[in-house]
Amino acid sequence: MEERVLIEFKDVCKKYAQGDREFFALKDANLSINEGEMVVILGPSGAGKSTLLNLLGGMDSASSGHIFFDGEDLTTYSDNQLTKYRAENVGVVFQFYNLIPTLTAYENVALMKDIKSGTTDPKEALAAVGLADHMHQFPSQLSGGEQQRTSIARAIAKNPRLLLCDEPTGALDTDTGKEVLKLLQEMSRSKKRTVVMVTHNSFFADIADTVIRVKNGGIRSIEHNDHPKDAEEVNW
Repeated sequence: MEERVLIEFKDVCKKYAQGDREFFALKDANLSINEGEMVVILGPSGAGKSTLLNLLGGMDSASSGHIFFDGEDLTTYSDNQLTKYRAENVGVVFQFYNLIPTLTAYENVALMKDIKSGTTDPKEALAAVGLADHMHQFPSQLSGGEQQRTSIARAIAKNPRLLLCDEPTGALDTDTGKEVLKLLQEMSRSKKRTVVMVTHNSFFADIADTVIRVKNGGIRSIEHNDHPKDAEEVNW
């Protein structure tokens, strides 16, 4: 089956003013990501990983260059158009879950109905991440891994074409982290979601279809992996 390019960056820069000086959080970035790929963005703190993720998700705007999503140039979008893009196409999984503590797992996932029509039933989304028996529990009653899986269920309930993950295993132990990685890999392989994960953990490169290495605000290399490992094979 022919691969379909979902995302393209062309000479993308993001710069900030710091007093009288300007600095680049991202400079002259060029990349393409295919639909259904699992992509790992690797780099140390301050390398530009989060900037790249925020630009992918329409949560930040480029200073120059062009960002294409399915052929549409996001850099020409108004704020309202970007809001619609995020609502309809992007799911986000954070390191520290970002669940609302006064809502149950079911209610946290059901929030997606307020953002987008045609969402997956919260029961189905929670069952897909192995939490069918925990849907009426509050975040404080769930383990870290269960909270992260609730976060993933909330993200996938939107049926996003793009699933962005910011250090999704950073607060988890190794065994629980593997469960989360396996779930994300399954989203890519079986559900054909495009999964982009930011991490500083170089071991995660082994499970990715594509590895983007960033340093000092620039893309240093893009590597394609013809034989990615299964998530349970990764040790760190």
